[in-house]
Amino acid sequence: MISDCVFRLALRAGTRLTDDCCAALRTAAERETGAARYALCTILENRAIAARESMPVCQDTGMAVVLLELGNGVVLEGELLSRAVDDGVRRAYAEGNFRKSICDPLTRVNTGDNTPAHLHVDIVEGDHVRVTYLPKGFGSENMSRISMLTPAEGREGIVRAIVEAVRLAGSRPCPPVVVGVGIGGSFDSCPLLAKKALTRPLGSRHPREDVASIEEEALSRIQALGIGPQGFGGKTTALGVLAEIAPTHIAGLPVAVNMQCHCVRCEQEVL
Repeated sequence: MISDCVFRLALRAGTRLTDDCCAALRTAAERETGAARYALCTILENRAIAARESMPVCQDTGMAVVLLELGNGVVLEGELLSRAVDDGVRRAYAEGNFRKSICDPLTRVNTGDNTPAHLHVDIVEGDHVRVTYLPKGFGSENMSRISMLTPAEGREGIVRAIVEAVRLAGSRPCPPVVVGVGIGGSFDSCPLLAKKALTRPLGSRHPREDVASIEEEALSRIQALGIGPQGFGGKTTALGVLAEIAPTHIAGLPVAVNMQCHCVRCEQEVL
């Protein structure tokens, strides 16, 4: 069941943008003029063709990231979970004629089937399995950053780190970007918070007012950078800033930024 679910999600994600991403792109296109508007309209046209023809919406069909919530009342039988997930990815990338992009980091030899997937499992209450599939292209992933701030840098330091990550990235992550932010945790868990933030709907705000205000201020300051769609300048450098937060050590303030290009592909099912 999980293998088939990953297969379905990966096929869908490879050929279509999320509805909230499309809506945000249309809104941005209405605000822009000149080259910026042309870039956004071309992105939307590309999206429509990909959906109609069942073709990859981007040539970088991404590293397969699977976020899985496993209910504590669920008993898994059969193949190992990681193998089931990889099987779904393998079949989807073959069926969809998606580019296989995963290789050994030293020899650069391609694995040939876009596996292994990057699987993250959270144990939660209940008797369900929630599978979220998030393919990540590396034009944007390469622009991600982590900053180990001191507590004294506080809220302003957090906002500054977010905006600086986007400024340094410039046009390389194919803006307008979506900025996933992790605040707190540890060196290893903070970037995962940022990646999980990217699964939230665009336009949503964190339920904590202090975190939501960071999202809003960071977005405003990012738009003021003027990088614009595809780096052509304009009002829309980012489609959104989405942050997640976790407790951290009294001596630390980790802040991670996981960049997502305009090509937001995220699919989810509950089993």
